[in-house]
Amino acid sequence: MDEREIEKFFQIYSREDGKDFVRYHVIPLVNLRDENLNFFIQELSADYDVSLYMKHGEFVFEIRKRKERYWINAVLFILTFLSVAFTGSMFYGSFNPLQGLEFAVAVMFVLGSHEMGHFLASKRWRMKASLPYFIPFPTIIGTLGAIIKQRGVIKSRKALLEIGISGPVVGLAASVAVTYYGLSFSVPEPQGGGGGIILGEPILFDLVAKLAGFNGFYIHPVAFAGWVGMFITALNLIPVGQLDGGHVMRAIAGDMADTISRIFPLVLIGIGFLYRGSGVWFFWGLITFFFSMQRHPKPADDTPLPLMHKIAGIATFVLGILCFTPVPFQITEGL
Repeated sequence: MDEREIEKFFQIYSREDGKDFVRYHVIPLVNLRDENLNFFIQELSADYDVSLYMKHGEFVFEIRKRKERYWINAVLFILTFLSVAFTGSMFYGSFNPLQGLEFAVAVMFVLGSHEMGHFLASKRWRMKASLPYFIPFPTIIGTLGAIIKQRGVIKSRKALLEIGISGPVVGLAASVAVTYYGLSFSVPEPQGGGGGIILGEPILFDLVAKLAGFNGFYIHPVAFAGWVGMFITALNLIPVGQLDGGHVMRAIAGDMADTISRIFPLVLIGIGFLYRGSGVWFFWGLITFFFSMQRHPKPADDTPLPLMHKIAGIATFVLGILCFTPVPFQITEGL
């Protein structure tokens, strides 16, 4: 690290070298909210863990070598796979491990495709990104999805747009393929008249079902995995905070995106009150309210997008609308 870069923003009066870190005691030469200082710290953060804090009344600027913990990604992947497989194995009332395995493979393929889209787009723009962190959770699908961590400065609105749309577009293509394939399997009608889950059909799922010639009532777990991918796409493309939709909206609308981000949770809460058969949108409105409280990071090059890029962003939001359903699912006493 070239100290001359640090000295553009701080006067250094002491330096401490450790095994895997360098710690500077500094006097700031600029306001700590200075845009150039923030860009400098973000750029360093692509390769290092950077912190600026006060200790005993002194400012300390610390640069620490990042230790990648890939084992965390691996453990979370395994736990999520097992969680999804167990959930899928119980869909029809009796334990069926093969059915659970099929569901888990399909869901992980869809989620992995989404995150790989982001990862490859980040590489294209020479931006650092972590491997996916899958999130196991005991819901009706066994997971809350997956995330990757973007590191460093967002280079431009074009980069922000491409990274934002890449995940939903690639993930949705995988979802369509999985749905079509899953609808080719026949499913025997469950016996016993027990309760179940009625899925709301987004427009895209209905179109794929028509193409597949499907006219049944019960769907195979693999087809359900495709539905899950569409539902996650709809959630991700909500234009709030640092969701994919928030990235796309910031690329298209600039600073106005922050206003849209603050308004949209209220829209979701309104949908939740309007369609009380499912509390998903009310719940997600509350979650996105907290996402909206943080302003979206500004790209280094904040030049407005060319027309064709704006059209690509709008088209991606249209895909999100095609994946939306006001009542995603209802749990019934008996079918």
